Amino acid sequence: MEKEKQLLIICRQLIEQMLNWGESSIWTNDDFEQLSEKIFEKTRVQLSVSTLKRIWGKVRYENFPTNATLNALSGFLGYENWRDFRQKQETTAAVNDSDDVSVPAVFQNTPIAVKTKTSAMKVALPIVLVIVLLIFFRVKYISSKKYIRADNISNVIFKAIKITDTLPNSVVFSYDASAFKSDSVYIQQSWDPKRRERVAANGRQYTSIYYNPGYFIAKLVVDNQVKKECIVSIKTRGWKGIIETAPIPIYLSATEIKGKGFMGISDSLLRTKTPSPVNNTWVKFANVTAFKGIDAGNFTLESTFRNASSVEASICRKANVVVLGAGGAIVIPFSDKGCISDLNILTGDNYISGKEHDMSAFGCDFSQFQDLRCTVGQHRLKIYLNRKLIFEIPQKITLGKIEGLRFEFEGSGQVKQVKLSTPGGGVYEDKF
Repeated sequence: MEKEKQLLIICRQLIEQMLNWGESSIWTNDDFEQLSEKIFEKTRVQLSVSTLKRIWGKVRYENFPTNATLNALSGFLGYENWRDFRQKQETTAAVNDSDDVSVPAVFQNTPIAVKTKTSAMKVALPIVLVIVLLIFFRVKYISSKKYIRADNISNVIFKAIKITDTLPNSVVFSYDASAFKSDSVYIQQSWDPKRRERVAANGRQYTSIYYNPGYFIAKLVVDNQVKKECIVSIKTRGWKGIIETAPIPIYLSATEIKGKGFMGISDSLLRTKTPSPVNNTWVKFANVTAFKGIDAGNFTLESTFRNASSVEASICRKANVVVLGAGGAIVIPFSDKGCISDLNILTGDNYISGKEHDMSAFGCDFSQFQDLRCTVGQHRLKIYLNRKLIFEIPQKITLGKIEGLRFEFEGSGQVKQVKLSTPGGGVYEDKF
């Protein structure tokens, strides 16, 4: 494992040299978002910002990255996989416990020293060649003048205007990327790199359709780098029911989602709406609006809900409760007890995988309604299920401002009540 850690440091340093963004110690969240996008574009593997921050030591994490993550990192550097990266590194700089050699400057200030069997010259030569090539391509890139001075970024135009206040909603983007002198210009609807559309390099306007409500940060991307962002807030008028189908979702009417004492739909109604099997078909109930008086750093969310699908219709009967914020989101997952391995929780500033953590406390008996209580206060997130504390974690970064609530069900689902409140502040409550 020590050997693997040393190789990971080399991989990390080579990526830093390739990007040439300066010291990784000063990288911001936006830098890690860009890196995530770049890795996805080259490898078609999506590494989360939280995963990348753990690799770069921004977030404390004891476990070693998974093989899938290592393969994506090495693939980004042009290797077939992590094994290929390891083998090629070992041919020039075998790592073991003998014959200490002074560490080249490119690997200084790392927590683990690099040791080799071979001479210092054999270790240093490949590194020097890499650095020379990187400098060459950097100079070539600058000489092509496909860039803009950092102090002129504020002059770049990128704005969004919504056409309506209902769903779906077209958005008119006004942009001017001419200063970059590039023919690679894209507008990305949100964080998702797959929702990226190429636009005319010398164009001034472009329109996109948003089919789902939410708080989105659209991006102007030039030469695969995010140059500017703007906020697109797609709101709802109260609760909106949506069946996720590709490429266009199915909207449910207010009458269709109104039950006897709950908001939701049945298996039978879902089957009449879509020919797809219920498994892997998600139904969402969203309320995206400004919750006045709610403090994103000090609030309580209470709800009673259940996945109402039959086991035959939805094997795992998954459900998510989502708090949307201007600075991120909290995603609380649930499922039948036998499917907790597939659950992943997002705490606003941390992503926790059910593959690497025990999520059994989030397993539910959905034959009964579940009582959820989620609190954020004093920089801590706590989650209670049926009056029992099942999860607690520090939350260093708040959501900024709460922009919406969403209940998601694999298959049919029901919500009896929801209450969002801040002590001494605002209260939002719905009983269905």
